[in-house]
Amino acid sequence: MHPIPVVFHIGPLQIHTYGIGLAITFWFAYRYFAKRLRDHGYPDAWFGRAFIWIIVASIFGARAVHVVSMWGFYSHNPNDILAIWHGGLSSYGGLLFGVPAGLICAHRWCPQLRLSVALDLVAPVLAIAWAVGRLLGPQLMVGGGGNQTKAWYGMYYAGQVGRRVPVPIFQAIECTAIFVLALWIERIISRRGGPIGVVLTAVVTMYGAARFFDEYVLLPHSTRGDQAVEAASLAFVACGATLALWLVWRDRGRERDDTTDPWAAPAEPDAAEATDALAATGSETHPDRGAT
Repeated sequence: MHPIPVVFHIGPLQIHTYGIGLAITFWFAYRYFAKRLRDHGYPDAWFGRAFIWIIVASIFGARAVHVVSMWGFYSHNPNDILAIWHGGLSSYGGLLFGVPAGLICAHRWCPQLRLSVALDLVAPVLAIAWAVGRLLGPQLMVGGGGNQTKAWYGMYYAGQVGRRVPVPIFQAIECTAIFVLALWIERIISRRGGPIGVVLTAVVTMYGAARFFDEYVLLPHSTRGDQAVEAASLAFVACGATLALWLVWRDRGRERDDTTDPWAAPAEPDAAEATDALAATGSETHPDRGAT
């Protein structure tokens, strides 16, 4: 049995499957988040140019954090620092740079989209995009497997000896489950009319728990970078669970209106309402205007 090919050629052009998978993942995330914006009444025209900044920030952050965490290797191999086609993108680094970039763009170009709403809307997108990215990224790159195994599900990966635990496939299954649970939680919150923020904190908690399991059980964790990922995962669990419980506790007993979509875009007054309001303001300011 041979490893999955990680590179192929079109004439003189060398194409890496990892790069193609990354591009497809970004495209999928873009389309799905734009749909969620429209579904909740927000414009999505601004998101096209914003997504360019998000991609640049995400890739830069993901690579930078990976290089820093593996500096012992890259300090002796500086030519590999930019070789992202061999893998080596930190998901936490991508989140650290990509999410703030997206929020800044949203604040500038879609001011009606509140930060808390944007985070709730994007959380399921990140979960399912991560699932897609695992299958089309690390599964198709050099050294994408986990620990060696003799189990029936073991697979061969380029650059690794022997059958390996197919960690990217397991991670894709985990993140798909997180995505399904996130949509289920979103439906419950929608019926209750809030609180906003629970979808995000639930996804953060579940992702942190799954990532810690992957790093501690399925993957080698001998370097400081590996240990840092484990610590970050536990921090995600602690912070996410604490904030989720606090949001639910704070929201207890709150009176509800007939709102069925707490993430909906704020309603804008139509032209007639705006004209009537302006006329009423003018009459109050000049009570004698129009008297005979």
